[in-house]
Amino acid sequence: MGIELELHSGRPTRSRSSRGTLLRGSYEHGEALARALSTLDRHGSGKLGWVDPYGDTLFNEQEADVARQEVAALTQRCIDEQQKAALLDLAELLEACAATPGSYLWFMGD
Repeated sequence: MGIELELHSGRPTRSRSSRGTLLRGSYEHGEALARALSTLDRHGSGKLGWVDPYGDTLFNEQEADVARQEVAALTQRCIDEQQKAALLDLAELLEACAATPGSYLWFMGD
C-alpha cells in the first residue's frame, strides 16, 4: 500500500489529459506516507484523516492550507526517518498547493 502525490494547477482527471495540469509529483515515499497517515482518525476533525489509502483524495488550496498545519504534529509522532521524509515532502506540496490559486493536491492510493 502506498500513496503518491501530484500537485496540479487545476482539477485533475483520471485520464492522461491530467498531465497537462501537473506541476509536481512525489512518487518515492508512498509506503512511508501511507504508514504515517494510517495513524490518523478518519472521523476526526483534521483534513489528513480524510486521505483514502486505497483510493484517490483531492485537496483544493483551502483544504491544503488547513492540512499543512497538521503535518508538524504528525511529524513529531513519526516512528522512522522514512516517514519524516514523506511528511516533509507532503508539507512542501501542501504549502505549494495552498499558495497556488485554483490548484489541487491529488493523493493517489493503491
